[in-house]
Amino acid sequence: MKLTLGSRTSQLALWQSRHVMAALQAAWPGLECAIEPFVTQGDKTLDRPLPEIGGKGLFTLELENGLREGRIDLAVHSLKDLPVDDAPGLTLGAIPGRADVRDVLVAKDGVTLGTLPSGAVVGTSSLRRQAQLLALRPGLTVRSIRGNVETRIHKALHGEYDATLLAGAGVTRLGLDANISQWLALDVMLPAPGQGALGVQCRAEDEATLHFLAAIHNAEVAQAVTAERAFLAGLGGGCSIPVGAYATVSGGTIHLSGLVAAVDGSRIIRVEGSGPSAAELGASLAAEAKSQGAAELIGMERG
Repeated sequence: MKLTLGSRTSQLALWQSRHVMAALQAAWPGLECAIEPFVTQGDKTLDRPLPEIGGKGLFTLELENGLREGRIDLAVHSLKDLPVDDAPGLTLGAIPGRADVRDVLVAKDGVTLGTLPSGAVVGTSSLRRQAQLLALRPGLTVRSIRGNVETRIHKALHGEYDATLLAGAGVTRLGLDANISQWLALDVMLPAPGQGALGVQCRAEDEATLHFLAAIHNAEVAQAVTAERAFLAGLGGGCSIPVGAYATVSGGTIHLSGLVAAVDGSRIIRVEGSGPSAAELGASLAAEAKSQGAAELIGMERG
């Protein structure tokens, strides 16, 4: 049996695909795997901010088409990049664990959020990061930054920006930890739903691939990220809206913290709660956030 994995061509995406391939081969000795590279629209369009070119599905569409056409058997994604609704004919076959969910600051000379001078230029294309950053440090200047992890680190360390914000998981997976000047606490920077987790997508009717993937699925992580993604779905589902969420599971109970923010950081709505059902918890906290005005905040960004 041979499985073909689809992957974006960045070093991080290839690391993620090799990581899943190694897990599959450890679980199924003798299983043959190969990686098929894809260049997505999000990788091609580097001259405009992500929210401007439509965030949703930007890094997944070509891979999903490859699955439907039978060119590949599975696609490995950063779960935070994967739209919350299953694409037609496809399903999430496995969520194989999770790395550190926190965001990090990369800046020269060990500068931190507290020591960045007023007016310093921080690069991020994430409205979620922008909103939380400006809530904490309204005097900073936020400017869109594009490119892979290595490119963004280079831009921050060589004068194009004073700093950049990145998912810590991607930086550590690439062995670039030495460039991190600060790990940001969860009460400072709540991560994107699904951040730090990988999602392995396959054809919904492909029983053989689903059987192989079941061996590398982490049910507890899946519960946590399902709650986070249900929160996002309840707010409209787009990955370009300024929403953060993080869930943990303990003794069968899920605890979820979520936020919705104005892009300029002028208002942040925070909600949290616990319950046994990931989907219900996420949906109920989204409704609670809406009752506090989240729909208006999101409407402002979309308008």
